[in-house]
Amino acid sequence: MIRFRLLALLLAAVSLAGCGAAAAPCRITSAVLDIVPIVGHAAAAPTDACATAIDP
Repeated sequence: MIRFRLLALLLAAVSLAGCGAAAAPCRITSAVLDIVPIVGHAAAAPTDACATAIDP
């Protein structure tokens, strides 16, 4: 019975988390690219779009 409750709690937490975990690699890559002087913002644009498409 305890395993069932733990599984239900885990599933509820995952369903409420959204797609933030899936968009994290795109957001991290975008943040790293934004640091690069001069071309960083332009280079980060595609990864920003990726993150927005996954987790609006």
